[in-house]
Formats: sequence, structure tokens, C-alpha cells
Amino acid sequence: QVQLVESGGGLVQPGGSLRLSCAGSGIVFRNYDMGWYRQAPGKQRDLVATITAAGITNYNTSVKGRFTISRDNDKNTVYLQMNNLRPEDTAVYYCHVELESLKYFWGRGTQVTVAS
Repeated sequence: QVQLVESGGGLVQPGGSLRLSCAGSGIVFRNYDMGWYRQAPGKQRDLVATITAAGITNYNTSVKGRFTISRDNDKNTVYLQMNNLRPEDTAVYYCHVELESLKYFWGRGTQVTVAS
């Protein structure tokens, strides 16, 4: 079956870094635009960053200069490098295939908590 498995989250102090990974199975990422989203308690799920199949990236203004989305198609994996983390970055982070037919398909996410 199709799976999106996010990993790499955890508890980190403000100013710290984490790298999230999204591994796909039952689906090949290579030809798809991919995205990272996050959802904090009581808030909607927001777009964090996208990367097209061609490698073009875009970022939520709140993370520009701090986060980097990348992909390794040979590993069927998408990454989110998060630097200079802030408490407001605390959320469950999800990856997503930017394809209309998979609009409502999500993995379980990975928790990122930024706190002293």
C-alpha cells in the first residue's frame, strides 16, 4: 500500500536544528511535486515548503532563510532541514504529494517541539 512515513522530529531547544525525512513506499516521488506542511494544536494545517519535480523550491515566509526542502529521488525521500528553530515552529510536520488525486492522503506526521 501507499505510505508516507515522516521521521526526524523531536524536542529541540530554540536555535537548534532538525532534519526531517519523508520516505515513500508504494509510490515513486521522482515525477511529483512534494511539500511539507505543519499543524500546531488548535490551528489549521499550513504549507511550509514545496519542491517541484524539477527542484524548484518555495517557502512559507515564516521559514524563509531557516528551512531548506530537498529531495533525493534515488532514495524516494524528501527532506526538510530546519535551522534556527523557534517555539512557534512547534507542530506536527507532514509531507505531501502535490497531486490532485492524493490531495487527502497524509502520513502520520512527525512531532517537532521547540522549547527550552
